[in-house]
Amino acid sequence: MSTAAEAVRPIARPVSRVRRLRKNRYGRVLVRMPFYVLIAAIAVYCLFPFYWVVRSSFTPEVNLFQTPIQYFPKHPTLANYRGALSANFFTDALLNSAIVAGSVTLLSLAIGSSAAFALGRFRFHGRSFVLYLVLSMTIFPQIAILGALYTTITTLNLYDTLGALIFSYLIFTLPFTIWVLTSFMRTLPGDLEEAAYVDGATPLQVFWKVLLPLIAPGLVTTGLLAFISAWNEYLYALSFIQSPNHYTVPLAITSFVSNTGSAFAVPWGQIMAATVIITLPLIVLVLVLQRRIIAGLTAGAVKG
Repeated sequence: MSTAAEAVRPIARPVSRVRRLRKNRYGRVLVRMPFYVLIAAIAVYCLFPFYWVVRSSFTPEVNLFQTPIQYFPKHPTLANYRGALSANFFTDALLNSAIVAGSVTLLSLAIGSSAAFALGRFRFHGRSFVLYLVLSMTIFPQIAILGALYTTITTLNLYDTLGALIFSYLIFTLPFTIWVLTSFMRTLPGDLEEAAYVDGATPLQVFWKVLLPLIAPGLVTTGLLAFISAWNEYLYALSFIQSPNHYTVPLAITSFVSNTGSAFAVPWGQIMAATVIITLPLIVLVLVLQRRIIAGLTAGAVKG
């Protein structure tokens, strides 16, 4: 009996020490320290590129490659921002990207919410097949359908127009929007819908006045993701746009190199400043709509 008790004692002692540490405020911090270190390392790994872009945008061009490295510029300047904003092709690209991304977002939400209403609230044969068919459209990489899409766009006389980008971006933003909003529609209680029909509402009125306000978090989340996807897209913009006055912001950033007149003189300061400028609208949208985004991402996680 004593032998068994002695065998248990070495195992019980470490457990009691951990418990004593957890009861102490400083002990709890010490126990969680590895977790905090891991989170800090991940944060530094993710945020350091953004920090370096901002740092380079305020650093004079002659000091960008100076050694030893200056992690904070000694003589910060706004010359890079002035140079980026003084380029006409870049300011035009900002407007073009706003038009394209805004149009893609509105069309994705309008068409996607209507399709989600039909797929999520009505029962018909082949509904699951249609949903999986829509989802399968997001599996194909962009480059796989580039040739067929180029032929379609040239046939429709959309080449070198913003309409070509809007048409091509919808191919990837619309299926995602339909799939996500359909899951939102399915989680809504049917009592509200039935009560509206009893009061004499038409299906369009039920969709517009009853269901659509309830899936507002989903609309905000999917709309923001569609906007970011259209704002940052590069492959189709490079393939379907030729005129500089139709450039979007990804193409405009690469144009800073060609506008210097030399392949060896890359204006890294202006490129970094332009990167900060085109990232600011996305950051502002996320900060303004963060509550809706969190609600949209967590909706459906808890039943009821």
